[in-house]
Amino acid sequence: MIAPFFLIFGVFGLYPLLFTAWVSLHDWELIDGDQGFVGLANYTQLLSDSHFWNALFNTLSLFVLSTVPQLLAALGLAAMLDRGLRAKAFWRAGVLLPNIISVAAVALVFAQLYGRDFGMVNYVLGLVGIDPVDWRAETWASHLAISSMVMWRWTGYNALLYLAAMQSVPKDMYESAMLDGASRWRMFWAITVPSIRPTILFTVVTSTIFGLQLFAEPQLFDPGGTALGTGGADRQFQTLVMYLYEKGFRLFDAGYSAAIAWMLFLLVLVVALVNFRLARRIASKG
Repeated sequence: MIAPFFLIFGVFGLYPLLFTAWVSLHDWELIDGDQGFVGLANYTQLLSDSHFWNALFNTLSLFVLSTVPQLLAALGLAAMLDRGLRAKAFWRAGVLLPNIISVAAVALVFAQLYGRDFGMVNYVLGLVGIDPVDWRAETWASHLAISSMVMWRWTGYNALLYLAAMQSVPKDMYESAMLDGASRWRMFWAITVPSIRPTILFTVVTSTIFGLQLFAEPQLFDPGGTALGTGGADRQFQTLVMYLYEKGFRLFDAGYSAAIAWMLFLLVLVVALVNFRLARRIASKG
């Protein structure tokens, strides 16, 4: 009964993973193929590569700036949708709309919103006396802009997951708390959040995996540099996956690109395990 899963996983998951590890130990050109075994030379070079460390910093920065506010906003949005609202189905379907829109369309709109000269965001900032910001040229400005794009796309999706979990919380727990005089705020943190911890843990882990593999949003944020994959003129928002793309598909260095892929895999694994352990420890204390 479970053999099909392991067969599909072996073909499309395990084999590519092991083959990538093998390629990372070779001087492997994307077009000409294997040029010889080099051992750990690609990894040694990677650890002294300033562009790799820059991409790692950008990846972690974008991950924190987009994931933490996103999950908190999703939790609050789910709490609002769980209350007695008119046209519930409309609002619940509406929050999922950003997630089903093409990422290319989303990036195009946000690139216009964050335009330096005629962007709506700079226009609003100008109304309160703030000078225009070059959102693509500055590191933290570009990180904030890209993070807002990621948050806009995924907050509603996570909110629906939280909402589905909230719907299964026994109503008698709330009734007992109300009889004891508990406020809505108190019931939310004492009853709702502890009851949906498994769902929160799931979203934390999945958001970690997706957040550290961020590619489409920063790649499309700079229309002029999309084909290069450098993430701005000074690589100010180039992520690890973008650097992998640059090395593998623009410079055709598959061996070095495979080494980046494995370093990214280990990073995702470590961060996901840390998040999982922290969430489990918090749940056990509750």
